[in-house]
Amino acid sequence: MVVVMQPQATEEHILGVDARLTAVGFRTQVIYGVKRTVVAAVGDRRVIESLGLEALPGVEKVVPIMKPFKLASREVKEENTVIQVKGATIGGKELAVIAGPCAVESREQLMEAAWAAQEAGARFLRGGAFKPRTSPYSFQGMEEQGLKLLAEASELTGMVTVSEVIDEESLAMALDYIDILQIGTRNMQNFRLLKAAGKSGKPILLKRGLSATVEEWLMAAEYVMSEGNQNVILCERGIRTFESYTRNTLDLSAVPLVQGLSHLPVVVDPSHATGKRDLVLPMAMAAVAAGASGLLVEMHPDPSRALCDGPQSLSPREFAQLMEKIRPVAAAVGKTL
Repeated sequence: MVVVMQPQATEEHILGVDARLTAVGFRTQVIYGVKRTVVAAVGDRRVIESLGLEALPGVEKVVPIMKPFKLASREVKEENTVIQVKGATIGGKELAVIAGPCAVESREQLMEAAWAAQEAGARFLRGGAFKPRTSPYSFQGMEEQGLKLLAEASELTGMVTVSEVIDEESLAMALDYIDILQIGTRNMQNFRLLKAAGKSGKPILLKRGLSATVEEWLMAAEYVMSEGNQNVILCERGIRTFESYTRNTLDLSAVPLVQGLSHLPVVVDPSHATGKRDLVLPMAMAAVAAGASGLLVEMHPDPSRALCDGPQSLSPREFAQLMEKIRPVAAAVGKTL
């Protein structure tokens, strides 16, 4: 349940409600919105009803949350969550474009990609330092050295870095180097990792699992948020179906659907969704038109020599063209680049 505070409620009123709930054993989180502040409480509904919270100073109403994902629900927070990192935002009027190679392969490769992405207008740099691959013989990433190169690229370009963590050890290592931690599709239901990510305090980009329903995806976000971390970015990257002509099937209906259910921002990864370079642009444009808060696009200085996902990676020239093509689409739905 959530306790909705009056607009004029003071910090003393909010803390009073929070203290009343924690005193009887409830787990609480105070969520500050633009229009309203709410105190979310997890526990026995019957006990909350017996506390008479609506009689406390500053309380407007007590509302039961019926959906299984509580903190991620729009019932808890009506306005969109906007995540700010180093002056860049995800979830606001600006379309967040996250670009870079699938894997960090060398300093030269990453720096060339970073400068190309920045020149084209992207403010977020992606690059995998840890690569969970289907085959144990495939390139597994540069690990900590890759993280250091991402940190260096960020320092030189001012871009916000995004990189995947695959377990609690890699997460702990990435905290000193990376701005936004990515939980990949294979780990969407790695609950220990989700909890550790929540405790990290870093913004988390959570990819949808290969066969995950929307509710399962939002419940995974709930694991992160239940640890006190409200900065979760959801990433639709396609789901596994019977279709074999594309790598996955991009579920663009999930974008407006999730936006109706949750206040969290939703970005789309057309690269992993399609697995084909020539499909990335049209699906990126479609994602922006569907209302996505951002895009996650793979771009490599020389896709033909990429150690990971070359067939779906754009060249710097192709990425610059994508940025120009999506600009009018973004403007049509009220977003800027």
